[in-house]
Amino acid sequence: MIGSPDFDELDYSWLRAKHGVKWQRPGPDLLPAWVADMDFPVAPPIRAALGDVMERGDLGYPDWSERSPLAEPFARRMRERYSWAARPDRVRDFSDLIQILQVVLWLTTRPGDAVALHTPNYPPFLRTITRMGRRTIACPFELSAQGWVFDPHRLERAVARAGCRTLLLVNPHNPTGRVLTAEELHAVADIVLRHDMLVIADEIHADLTFPPHRHIPLASLGPEIAERTVTVTSATKTFNIAGLRCAVAHIGPASLRDELDEHPPDLFGAANVLGVAATTAAWQHGDDWLAALLERLRANRDMVASTLARRVPAIEHRPPQATYLSWLDCRALGIEGEPARYFRDRARVELSPGSEFGDEGIGFARLNFATSPNVLTEILDRLATATHL
Repeated sequence: MIGSPDFDELDYSWLRAKHGVKWQRPGPDLLPAWVADMDFPVAPPIRAALGDVMERGDLGYPDWSERSPLAEPFARRMRERYSWAARPDRVRDFSDLIQILQVVLWLTTRPGDAVALHTPNYPPFLRTITRMGRRTIACPFELSAQGWVFDPHRLERAVARAGCRTLLLVNPHNPTGRVLTAEELHAVADIVLRHDMLVIADEIHADLTFPPHRHIPLASLGPEIAERTVTVTSATKTFNIAGLRCAVAHIGPASLRDELDEHPPDLFGAANVLGVAATTAAWQHGDDWLAALLERLRANRDMVASTLARRVPAIEHRPPQATYLSWLDCRALGIEGEPARYFRDRARVELSPGSEFGDEGIGFARLNFATSPNVLTEILDRLATATHL
């Protein structure tokens, strides 16, 4: 549905009136293309669901059973979209994915323990591991003729050397946009089983996968890996509702479920009424909106690729297979210091600094293209012009 005003023509005054971090923090003279928020209006099914709650005046104590109110909607979506028979009784609700990671690490690891993950990686995850006193075991994605790839043998050697028992798997991957294939996922699962590991599988970008690529939940590969996997996800990324603070975890290990359930019920927080209403509406009624969104994002992704190839060929860029984030290799530009700082100063565009994603991100910047064509065109024009100053 390219041609929808919700996606195709955003007004700058409307965007700059937002109170969120994306448009407010950089200041009024920069164009933001950094934090992973989209610029589009809220999806109509979510607006309707939140309006219904407010119309009813229904912000009192919710009448939820002991099971997560999102257990059935999550299981239904996994079954219908990914052919995965997720178990509703294994679902627990949280405020967001970072909280889930912190809770799981707190319950299953100790300071000094190792956590393996692909690098570069999402900065809050890297900071969490460091601030909790855990050790990061990096398995880098490397650029090849086939795109971004990782070496499973290298991952296994690193895991074995460190005695690592926890893997944080981000798939689709942030920031490269890679969607792991079935072969790659089976290789990861084999390593996990051989080394008696727990997997925390961040699959929040799954719904933003571009055909012909296909997201495969790690836990769907079979019962053995499912018993070792904590799948974490949320509607907040796909439907741009991060401020509602609502996420779910499908917890495979019975021992971890038991330990969670032994703690006081509110120790790790609880879902909120508006977050549950929005998430349920998104998963049950948002697929038409999502299909139109993916068309817009795919066109934007292609615009980024074609513009950079034509005007700034020195920036190495592989179009992402999922997400609305482009990982830009700026090393050939010869910029001293952080490319994001250079483009902030010279182009007045705010990008995410590559170094925040780990050492493998030095010389890179991440660009968020989830905006309307008029805004994206200006962002890309500013970047291209700045490289020729």
